[in-house]
Amino acid sequence: MLQHLRPNIRAMAGYVPGEQPRDGVVLKLNTNENPYPPSPRVLAAVQRVLHEDRLRKYPDPIGRQFCQAAGRALNVDPDAILIGNGSDDILTILTRAFVPEGGLMASPSPSYILYRTLAEIQGARFQCVPFTPDWQLQKPWPVHGAHLTLLPNPNSPSGTSIALPDLERFADEIGGPLLLDEAYVDFADHDSLPLLNRGNVVITRTLSKSYSLAGIRFGFAVADPALVRECIKVKDSYNCDVLSLAAATAAMEDQDYRLSTRARILATRVRLTAALQQLGFTVTPSQANFVWCRRADRPLKPLYEELKRRLILVRYMSYEGYGDGLRITVGTDEEIDRLLAELRQLV
Repeated sequence: MLQHLRPNIRAMAGYVPGEQPRDGVVLKLNTNENPYPPSPRVLAAVQRVLHEDRLRKYPDPIGRQFCQAAGRALNVDPDAILIGNGSDDILTILTRAFVPEGGLMASPSPSYILYRTLAEIQGARFQCVPFTPDWQLQKPWPVHGAHLTLLPNPNSPSGTSIALPDLERFADEIGGPLLLDEAYVDFADHDSLPLLNRGNVVITRTLSKSYSLAGIRFGFAVADPALVRECIKVKDSYNCDVLSLAAATAAMEDQDYRLSTRARILATRVRLTAALQQLGFTVTPSQANFVWCRRADRPLKPLYEELKRRLILVRYMSYEGYGDGLRITVGTDEEIDRLLAELRQLV
């Protein structure tokens, strides 16, 4: 059977998610999950679904209740919301909708490595443009005519963000569709929603980070309602189940809870950054729920491996032209204390 697969599928390496151990003893600071539980409203909403005989029925295919809640929270038209099974599903839908086989996708680099995988699945070309040394966009942008340009903002692994005026100029410069991946935007100082009126901008969000729902798998896009109607043709018929829709709607309706956990994470981020700097790391100022740290005096893979032996997972990454680094999720204060105690022994 394998010989009948599309050649581009056989040739690609595929996206490798971060390690997900099931042992509760392991301290997970490698995949940017929120260290705090979701809103109590989420748990109550899931319980209601389980007791209302809704599991045997199909879910709302477009998630009207969620779209209304998101519209109120973000002050946008509910018809401008497209739901997805995590923001990765939204990225897939938009790639299918915009990029023909043999087409062109572009993104700055280093950034989210799934973008290249989506291009390979689509049979499209993928062009990376290196960030400047201070993690800003190259001017002028060297790629023109892309069917879809993807920009994570804030970026991973750096945690850095592009200012709104620069994003506005960038959207004008590329001309074609611009997807702003705002998975971490709730930890940043600004978002890109004001750019939606430019006509070529789509914004994607996830509930995995700031809403503590990585296990639910729910994301959404905000775009022109006319584009949302077209993308509904592309998505799976029922791409979000009744449990995820109920949980996501309840989470979106409890913005006070989100803001309270956000404040705790930002305070811990400040403390983690200062402590890593005291230990000799160079830490890029972060606008996300993680920090990117490097050292000029040693390779960091042995340190990553030793932390893993001590049951602490962080994300090790190495990029040509940028060297290697550790991306560390901001956990609870107790989790960060454990990490720092081990690092003080090792460095």
